Amino acid sequence: MSQPAVSTAPSKKAAPFILEFLYKHGTLLAILAVIAYFGLTQDRFFTYENFSDILRSISIVTLVAIGITFSLIVDGFDLSVGSTVSLATIASAAALVLHRQEIFVTLLVPLLLGVAVGLLNSLLIVKFKLPDLLATLATMYAINGVQLTYTKGFSIYNDMPLPDGGTAPGKFIPSFLFIGQGELFGVPFSVLLMLVVVMAAHLFLTYTKPGRLFYLTGENREAARLSGIPVNRYRTYAYVISGFFAALGGIVLASRIGTGQVSAGASFLMDGVAAAYIGFSVFGAGKPNVIGTLFGSILMGVLLNGLTMANVPYYAQDIIKGAILVGALALSHWQKK
Repeated sequence: MSQPAVSTAPSKKAAPFILEFLYKHGTLLAILAVIAYFGLTQDRFFTYENFSDILRSISIVTLVAIGITFSLIVDGFDLSVGSTVSLATIASAAALVLHRQEIFVTLLVPLLLGVAVGLLNSLLIVKFKLPDLLATLATMYAINGVQLTYTKGFSIYNDMPLPDGGTAPGKFIPSFLFIGQGELFGVPFSVLLMLVVVMAAHLFLTYTKPGRLFYLTGENREAARLSGIPVNRYRTYAYVISGFFAALGGIVLASRIGTGQVSAGASFLMDGVAAAYIGFSVFGAGKPNVIGTLFGSILMGVLLNGLTMANVPYYAQDIIKGAILVGALALSHWQKK
């Protein structure tokens, strides 16, 4: 007598449900798990000073990652953000230390340089139709060359010696240092700046017509063009915004460390890209979004802080960053399928 077949329908349904749950809430669970692990294993993890350091570092990564998010929204990609951060850091320091400028010029010049980088990227990509990866890679190398040529490979700092035998005439002024080191109501000012930018970008992309046009441009460029949307203009806007936010991140970085370090922004490229792609999976969005990018930055910031406290070498941290990025890309690809 034959045995009745055993139904496997529940088990088949369970696997997709678990994957869907992990896709929607995996990032939040990972953040909680990482905080819990390092909180139990590192005595100084749950301290005000440590959380203040985490938040300050997250603020810079988030600003850079928001710019990357805008380029991803229009189905592009910006590899030049790390170099733009470095350029803005050097420009801020040079304005203060070498040219004795006040706060207005010190903020304006780096931001204009960031916009110029965005315009250069859009010229190469939109006008000359170069692939975005190749165009922004070329821009990245060019910017690195510019800052190294200008500084001759040296950092810019207070009382630095000059080639003529004297010392630099200017200094990092308190109003500039307040951006990266100051606090309001016990909260780092850079964190408040980050939250304002996140909320403004989220509201813009979610509730305004131009914000929705950014998404339509990236979802189907040809369909958007046939619908009358100026897709090239919005692609240009995206790269300009990416350059602007990278420069803003460079300003915060310079004010935090109090020097203009050559190539200081290089590490923010991978961190920003990872944060932006992790954001795809937050709450199952399945697309670039600013709130998801913020959570991605939090995950990266908490993880790297804990690894540093655990004395994990920086080169091993890069391995972990790469693994996280691969996981984020895999989740994004699985969701699309």
